[in-house]
Amino acid sequence: MTTDTHHTPPISLFLKVWGLLFVLSFFSYLVEYVGMQGFWRWTLVLFFMVLKAWVILRVFMHVKWERVSLQLLLGLPTLVIFVLVTIAAIEGNYIEGLRLQFFSQ
Repeated sequence: MTTDTHHTPPISLFLKVWGLLFVLSFFSYLVEYVGMQGFWRWTLVLFFMVLKAWVILRVFMHVKWERVSLQLLLGLPTLVIFVLVTIAAIEGNYIEGLRLQFFSQ
């Protein structure tokens, strides 16, 4: 006979997460409503988007209750890709600045 050790989270946790997602979405829309432009607009929108995705992954996809090895398997490659894309964006802005400086004359 086997024992089932399946953990069922309480409904209150899901309601709290739903409320948190609502608040994060509100702030994301607030960035658009205020009319921010440029770097801060996209930084805040992407920050709220990644934060909402992280919360959904952790709670609604039950990763929170998985082993640490599986959490790292899902989290580390995503973090590495994010860092590499950030480095590529910084380098792209630098190259664009150089081109504007030297070829705009």
